[in-house]
Amino acid sequence: MQISGRLELSRRHLLIVGAASLAASSVATPPAAAAQPAATGAPVMTRVSFDVNGETHQLELDTRTTLLDALREHLHLTGTKKGCDHGQCGACTVIVDGRRINSCLTLAVMHQGDEITTIEGLGTPDGLHPLQAAFVEHDGYQCGYCTPGQICSAVAVLAEVKAGIPSHVTADLNAPVRLTNAELRERMSGNICRCGAYSNIAEAISEVAGRSA
Repeated sequence: MQISGRLELSRRHLLIVGAASLAASSVATPPAAAAQPAATGAPVMTRVSFDVNGETHQLELDTRTTLLDALREHLHLTGTKKGCDHGQCGACTVIVDGRRINSCLTLAVMHQGDEITTIEGLGTPDGLHPLQAAFVEHDGYQCGYCTPGQICSAVAVLAEVKAGIPSHVTADLNAPVRLTNAELRERMSGNICRCGAYSNIAEAISEVAGRSA
């Protein structure tokens, strides 16, 4: 009888505690509070001016517009490709004030007054840039989607080496930078070729640099 009585008291205690917890939770979380929609406003527009391939452009853009989208969607320079849109493949590489960047990772409004070079600004069908010609000669592409970014990056790589800018694998920071195989592969590692034409790409860049791959 004592055991049966204790069990009955325990059941009553659990029922009382459970009912109290349910009541408290219903008071603490009003259903209307969670149903409020997030406030949305109109896009913030601003004017930006920059030089692209030697021509000045003035655009009125949503402040959230990336440089990549400004080039492709507003200036219709579709040579610059949208690959991953996360800065991981290098297909969107362009040259800004002499330095290569991933245009998908930067906002257009950040480049007021900058000089931007895309693949369209490096050469023409009748007057190819030396690297464009070398890519054709060495078959440095297959599907061609990554090629504009590869070439823009390679142009900047040769400029970096000429300026003595070291990379992660540069052994002697006091000596002139040489474009060794290790240097070339390290500096171009941010540009992915999903077709796997890396050896041909290296040969093309090496030819323009004046050495054997």
